[in-house]
Parts: sequence; structure tokens; C-alpha cells
Amino acid sequence: MSTNTEITSSTNGQGNANEVTEAFQVIGMTCGHCAGAVKGELTGISGVLDVRVDVPTGQVTVSSTTPLTTADVRTAIDEAGYQLA
Repeated sequence: MSTNTEITSSTNGQGNANEVTEAFQVIGMTCGHCAGAVKGELTGISGVLDVRVDVPTGQVTVSSTTPLTTADVRTAIDEAGYQLA
């Protein structure tokens, strides 16, 4: 599995908040519907703040409050009908 992780800190007016950004490769997406299915499943994981999907490259970038487990990401991608690379 190919994963890149970046942890950033930002101030949102209510103190400091850590945000984790991770990139995953997803196999099998071909259209906007595919992207929506993947985004919908990943958004359901506790702590996920944002999901960005690039269909042509298969890259999915997830921002969350804490690092995600590979098992949770794999389960969400599987539920959407695709495969985590």
C-alpha cells in the first residue's frame, strides 16, 4: 500500500488544532460516481475532515484529526467497491 502522511498545525480561532493529511492510491475508479462513492465511505470514518479524489491518478487525499488506520481505510474503500493499492 502506498501512503504519504503529513501532520500540520493550524490556528482556527479556537486554539491550535492538529490536522493529519494522508494520500492513498485506489484502484478501479473511472468516473465522478466512483469518486463520490469513495468520498462518501471515507467521510464516514470518525475524525475525517475532508476527502479529495483525483480519478485519473487514483489518488485520494484524506484530512483528519488523527492518523487513520489502514484497516479502516481499506474497509471504507472496499465498501465503496474499489481496492486500496
